[in-house]
Amino acid sequence: MTSVESSASGGKWLDAHYDPVAGLYTFSPCVDLADLSGDGESRLVAGDLGSGSTGMKLKVYRGTALMSESTLLDLPAGLVAFFMDLHEPRIPAVAVASGPCIYVYKNLRPYFKFTLPGLEVNALEQDVWQQAREGQIDPLTLKEMLEGIRKKADVPLSVRSLRFLSLEAEEADDFVHLHKHQPIRRQTVITCIGTLKKSTADEDGVSCLVIGTESNDVFVLDPEAFIVLSKMSLPAAPTMMDVTGQFDVEFRITVGCRNGNIYILRRESDKPKYCIELPSHPVGLVRVGKNVVVGCTDESLQGFTQKGKKLWKAVLAAPITTMAAMDLPTRGFQAVLVGLANCEVHLYRDKNLLSTIRTPDVVTSVVFGRYGREDGTLIMTTRGGGLMVKILKRTAAFEDRDSAPGPPLAQSVRLNVPKKTKLYVDQTLRERENGLAMHRAFQMDLSRLRLAAAKAYVKALESSLTPMSSSLSEPLKMNAVVQGLGPSFKLTLNIQNTAASRPVMNLAISFLYDEGLYRMRSPYMRIPLLVPGLVYPVETFVECTSDKGISDIIKVFVLYEGRSSPLLTAHINMPVSEGLMLN
Repeated sequence: MTSVESSASGGKWLDAHYDPVAGLYTFSPCVDLADLSGDGESRLVAGDLGSGSTGMKLKVYRGTALMSESTLLDLPAGLVAFFMDLHEPRIPAVAVASGPCIYVYKNLRPYFKFTLPGLEVNALEQDVWQQAREGQIDPLTLKEMLEGIRKKADVPLSVRSLRFLSLEAEEADDFVHLHKHQPIRRQTVITCIGTLKKSTADEDGVSCLVIGTESNDVFVLDPEAFIVLSKMSLPAAPTMMDVTGQFDVEFRITVGCRNGNIYILRRESDKPKYCIELPSHPVGLVRVGKNVVVGCTDESLQGFTQKGKKLWKAVLAAPITTMAAMDLPTRGFQAVLVGLANCEVHLYRDKNLLSTIRTPDVVTSVVFGRYGREDGTLIMTTRGGGLMVKILKRTAAFEDRDSAPGPPLAQSVRLNVPKKTKLYVDQTLRERENGLAMHRAFQMDLSRLRLAAAKAYVKALESSLTPMSSSLSEPLKMNAVVQGLGPSFKLTLNIQNTAASRPVMNLAISFLYDEGLYRMRSPYMRIPLLVPGLVYPVETFVECTSDKGISDIIKVFVLYEGRSSPLLTAHINMPVSEGLMLN
């Protein structure tokens, strides 16, 4: 057989075998590795789909050769190897889910057949078939009555009635004559299958079978008596599942359903405990540690916790064809193998792409584990029926690098948040109970603060503690300096335009004072053009005319010429005139 080089895999895999014409048409749920002879060598067990209508077989491979094959009566929906008893030697059995039945093979020979319990039959459907059996109605009337029942009844029709409704008029008479004396049965079919350890987590411990059905149910079967130990209901039909735990202790069944959601079932409830709503339908489901990795039809790979919290998302280059877990206990390594429609198989740990394997054809099934006596063996089948075997090198090392764009790995590290103290819990309860009163008190304090700030601002404006213009259009700033002992004082006003780039013109200064105490040479003065940023001093002289030794305030107004409303107001506290007191 020829060998295909995987140049993009970085030399981590050895190409052990490739047979492009092996004639093995299967998918990942129908492939498993198991030691079926008890000699320490694992075999490849596969359910071959054949042509889809004929040629379905159970095939067993040893090394590169086909060891045995058995004919299957129907298309296989899933296949698992499990230990059903404690007998020695420890040889696992193989369970094949096909239609409504599970076929159990032991020592590669048929051992037991389990059929799902029948479903409830529509009472109206039974009545009309009874009338047809007694000759009370003809096939045409039977067809009309069944059409009416199908539209209104809560219980679906049986397969016989649905097939009868699809027939032409000339075929209906023969069909009724052939089947009218047979009892009506409504049977569901198996959609997925898995295994659940019974009481111990040992590798060779006894396992129960877990099956999902088209009737939205999940059954847990006893491995020896094949009776239903537990029955759980789902909102939609399951299509894939992953099982962990022990039935007698605690277990979790993660199920992907046809409505596009992931449901998590637990031991204490017959209904789903958690639900994960996906943006698109799942095509693959793998558990890695305590997290669940789901592949979706929107070409994405997403990670979730056991409770449904989304952890990460990786965008893929092509649609997903198959998924499988890669578990290497000797190295403590766990990852996810993802087969893509562009003839590549990607190896992911979390959202990090660790390795890429190129294949000559699109991969339809992947399984990793012990094959023969080699622990790290990767077995793949292709769309054209080819079989490919690769072995992981013992020197292979995977770098956990983040090759995808997005936030760095450090961002996903959980913070060491301290535990909640009793004081924090008490404060939280108090806020919950008295939330309305606390909000009202906060609003009252905020209103009081705003009122106090407004009063302080008005007081500052009235006392000219901050002589700045309140107009945004003409920002001005002014300070006053009084020089002299009296009775004559020199009053200097320093005016500044604080605008960014616009000058101010046509301004004037007006003084308001007690004419019985003071006399000014120029009570009204024009101000030149004010350039932004420069300080302009304006000087005038004030003479005190009183001999009583008192002083007063002189008010200064800066305003536009010809207008009465000031832009800026200042109050100048004049000193007592010492010269007049001496006289």
